[in-house]
Amino acid sequence: MRTSTLALALPALASAQQFPFLDQLNPYIDQAKSYLGVATSSVSSAASAASATIPTSIPNPVAAGAAEFAATKVDRLTLENHSTLLKSSSPGIEEWMFFVTGGNASCFGMCQRAEAAWNESVALISASSSPPHLAMLDCDADGVLCAAWALSPPTVIHAFLPHPLPDQSTPETTMRAINLNRTTITAPEIAAIHLQETYKDVAPYEGFWHPFNGMLAQYGLQIPAGYAIYYFAKIPSWAFMIGVSFISRSVMSRRMGAAPTRPAGGAPAT
Repeated sequence: MRTSTLALALPALASAQQFPFLDQLNPYIDQAKSYLGVATSSVSSAASAASATIPTSIPNPVAAGAAEFAATKVDRLTLENHSTLLKSSSPGIEEWMFFVTGGNASCFGMCQRAEAAWNESVALISASSSPPHLAMLDCDADGVLCAAWALSPPTVIHAFLPHPLPDQSTPETTMRAINLNRTTITAPEIAAIHLQETYKDVAPYEGFWHPFNGMLAQYGLQIPAGYAIYYFAKIPSWAFMIGVSFISRSVMSRRMGAAPTRPAGGAPAT
């Protein structure tokens, strides 16, 4: 209150400086201004210190709860367990959905929204009368498997896995790769893949890289190809260019060395 009263009085005191008989008050006015400046700087410092203690990012409780629930319902798909996990354990055909995500290396840090939407959709999918099996594949942690299946995040793979027949033969697996929008995807859209069967809007994939029926999978070359592609992508561009330059120079030098040389002397007389 003392500082506030003094602050209100300062304009009046300042205007009083134009009267000669109040010249003796000038030292007191200057002292009051200095006190006010010190008080203002103290308040600013206290406000800055208080704001520094406030956390800049508060976790979203809904997202945290959804991620914790999804961790109990979703299996982690890895290079080590994919061959045993993705198998029908009961007679008939099993429905599977697995989410392909990544971090800075494979998704350029743009999969956070899609991953949050997936975690929220798990509760919706699990509440259905016949929920599918759920799994998640991280291309940063298992880049070889993503390369072997030619997958890029964020994607949802919807598949019907048939149970092996009595003669141990396995019918073909119907698989669809559903690409997700990194900026607009929502949990209801992902849940609708199963709940509303929107996967039927996407044609089944039957190409070379099919994880179960493709040519590489049939001949057991899928994982070796994944290793080759994964480590080839790790080669820096400058190293690749140096290698190409070295090979081209070697080839050119061999060609120049094998070129026929003109014999010494002139051409033979005819």
